[in-house]
Amino acid sequence: MKPSGYNLDATFAALADPTRRAILARLATGEATVNELAAPFDMSQPAISKHLKVLERAGLVSRGREAQRRPRKLEPRPLAEATDWIERYRRIWEANYKRLDALLQELKLKQKKTVDGLLEDVRPKPRKRKLK
Repeated sequence: MKPSGYNLDATFAALADPTRRAILARLATGEATVNELAAPFDMSQPAISKHLKVLERAGLVSRGREAQRRPRKLEPRPLAEATDWIERYRRIWEANYKRLDALLQELKLKQKKTVDGLLEDVRPKPRKRKLK
């Protein structure tokens, strides 16, 4: 049995590498073989295969079989789970920032009232004229 959050940890670990993110971006356009995935990179096919194994273990990529071809395919579920997790925290932080904005507005208003009060104390008062 995998510990809670294991899939999420594997997803983020897989996404941490720019080569693996580029592979996922390519697979987002459709299935591809290892050779097709390796073409834009200056690395060997075994190196690309290692990256693919990390992506497969994370559940981000699956391997198909069409005669002699074994195309890789993007699996969206782990990305959706990561997106959901990020979205929960985004909503929490958004609420925190809204509360902080409200507090800052309140402090600005208090500061303005304090400054206005101090200015009122130091402004010269108009003198009353005596009538002759």
